[in-house]
Amino acid sequence: MKFTLTAILPVIAALLFAAGCSSTAASLDPAKYDKMNCAELNRALGDTATDISRTAISRGKVANTSVPSWLLGGERVKSVVANRETARIDRLQQQQQVIVATRRQRCPASQ
Repeated sequence: MKFTLTAILPVIAALLFAAGCSSTAASLDPAKYDKMNCAELNRALGDTATDISRTAISRGKVANTSVPSWLLGGERVKSVVANRETARIDRLQQQQQVIVATRRQRCPASQ
């Protein structure tokens, strides 16, 4: 079986696109949450939990992707993407902890 550059480029482009998409994350700014009311904090907590789940699913899909052996560097790109997703999950979990702490201080019903 002969593989041409035209057949390889779409696979590489898809992997690089996935790597780029996985690096987007909100910055961690505790002061942002101080201005929110309880309903907004609850919504932010739910959004963060959704993002964590979505990112974990994406990381699982990347980790279970079968990279052809003829694609040089494919496994390396796969591990880089998975590591970025793991780092994003860590940042989201830190953000979630800040939201929970703020909510615990400001919203007596959430305790």
